Amino acid sequence: MPELIVNLHMHTRYSDGSGTHQDIAQAALRAGLDVVIVTDHNVWVEGVEGYFTLPNDKERRVLLLVGEEVHNPMRQPQKSHTLVLGAAREMATFGSSPQTLIDQAGRVGALTFLAHPYDRDMPAIHETSISWEDWDARGYTGLELWNGFSEIKCHAHNILQTAFYVFFPRFIAHGPQVETLKKWDDLTRAGQNVAVVGGSDAHAMKISLGPIKITVFPYEFHFRAVNTHILADRDLSGDPAADRLMVMDALRKGHAFIGYDQPASTRGFRFTAQGQEGTAQMGDEIRLRTGVTLQVKLPFAVECRLLRDGQVVKTWADRANCTFQAAQAGVYRVECYVQYLGRRRGWIYSNPIYVR
Repeated sequence: MPELIVNLHMHTRYSDGSGTHQDIAQAALRAGLDVVIVTDHNVWVEGVEGYFTLPNDKERRVLLLVGEEVHNPMRQPQKSHTLVLGAAREMATFGSSPQTLIDQAGRVGALTFLAHPYDRDMPAIHETSISWEDWDARGYTGLELWNGFSEIKCHAHNILQTAFYVFFPRFIAHGPQVETLKKWDDLTRAGQNVAVVGGSDAHAMKISLGPIKITVFPYEFHFRAVNTHILADRDLSGDPAADRLMVMDALRKGHAFIGYDQPASTRGFRFTAQGQEGTAQMGDEIRLRTGVTLQVKLPFAVECRLLRDGQVVKTWADRANCTFQAAQAGVYRVECYVQYLGRRRGWIYSNPIYVR
C-alpha cells in the first residue's frame, strides 16, 4: 500500500497563524510532505483546497486540505478543542456542545479527533491549559496523541527555558504525554476502536525580542518533525476531491502511524498481523483462533516495544525486523525509540491491531 506523509493541525492568518495557505503549501513541499490539512480555529476557509507546486519544480506537488479546529469561544477557559477533518463545510456553528459537534460531523461523513487531550498550563508566558474535558462524549474518531507545539509546555517551566526552546526547537520533542498514552490505552482496553494521529499545531508565530525578530517554530520546522504516515489504497491521483476521500478513509480506519521524522525518516515502518483469516494492518481487527503472528518492520535497527492493552509484552533492543507470536486477545501497538541530541526520544507510535 502506498505510504503518504501527512501533516495536520495548523493555523493561518484566518485564525492565529502567521502564514497563508500558499505559505503552508510551499513549506510542505520543501519538507517533502504529500498532504497537509489546515485547521484554523472556528473558521472553515472555502476555495483553497487543491494541489500546489513549487515555482521552480512543477514535478513535486502537495495536496492541501482544509479542516477546522472547533471549540466554544464562550467557554472559559476554552477547553475541549476538536479537530474536524473532511467535512467540506463550516462546523463551528455546532461548537457550543462537543457531543453535538461530534454527532453533526458524523452525519456529514467527517472525522473528529480530540485535540491536545492533556494540555498543561505554562505560567512563564501566561498560557492556560486547553485540555479536553468532555470525556463522556461518544462517537469521535480518535485522539491527537502527539501535539508538536503544545509539548513545549511539558519542558519549559520558566522564561529562560522558554527562550532556549524558542531558539533551539529541535530539543523539544520527547514523545506523547504519558497521560494521553494512558487514556488511549484505557479507551481501547474498554472496547473502543480509537485511531490516533500526530499533529504539529503549527502557527509560525512572529515575535520581537528587542531588536531581534524571529519566527517561532516555522511551518517547515514542524513539517519535518511530528507527522502522520498513512497507508493509502492507492497513490494520489491529482483529483483533490477523490484524494481527500482516500486520505480521510485511511485516517478513519487507523491505517497510519505517527513518526517523528526529525532525527531520521520513519518512512517504511510497518506493523502487521497474520492469522487464519489472512493479514491485518494497523487499525484492523483479526481473530485469534489458533494464534496470530505480529510482525514489525523498521527502517533500521532501533529500540522497539510491543504493548498489549497498554502493557509492554516484548522489547527488542536493536532490531529492524521483529516477530511475536500472540497467544492472547488484546489491543496490540508498537512504540519505537531513538537516541537524538543526547537523549532517548519517541520515534514511532503505531495505531493498534485489535486481536479479538
